[in-house]
Amino acid sequence: MSRFFGPVRQNGYVVRDIEAAMRHWTQTLGVGPFFYFERVPIENFRIDGVPSPLEASIALSNSGALQIELIQQRNDAPSMYREFLDAGHEGLQHVAYWTGEFDAELERATARGLVVGQAGEVGADGRFVYFRTQTHPGSVVELSEISGNKGRFFEHIARTAAEWNGEDPIRAMGAPR
Repeated sequence: MSRFFGPVRQNGYVVRDIEAAMRHWTQTLGVGPFFYFERVPIENFRIDGVPSPLEASIALSNSGALQIELIQQRNDAPSMYREFLDAGHEGLQHVAYWTGEFDAELERATARGLVVGQAGEVGADGRFVYFRTQTHPGSVVELSEISGNKGRFFEHIARTAAEWNGEDPIRAMGAPR
């Protein structure tokens, strides 16, 4: 458990082929089902404070209390995902901490010297920031707001994964509200 943020709630894997990654997780590891957004409507996305037209696919599931996020960037827009891939990496890129007190947690983190690398929003009360904390692959820290619909959806994913019998392993989703 992080003494700064609490428990790691999500491992985020940046992949080149999200469909292959979902097959691996569901068929080889038995983790699922994945809730798959072919194009996530990320709003106000910025990298190092500069707007960037990121297009990405995201798939979410849980293994116990830990959420597994698979991310495939679909364009060449600047992002920390693109930097990770361009450095020759694929796989675990970040760990995420969830909060219902986003502004206060963000202020505490920046006061400790953490620098925001990228930020955006997915739906109402769905802000996120990634800090420039990578000293080796997989050590980026994400702070994710889970107030409102996003938090309720994450709870639904965890409940569904806990009861999953192996059927319907990939569940295509529309844009989150």
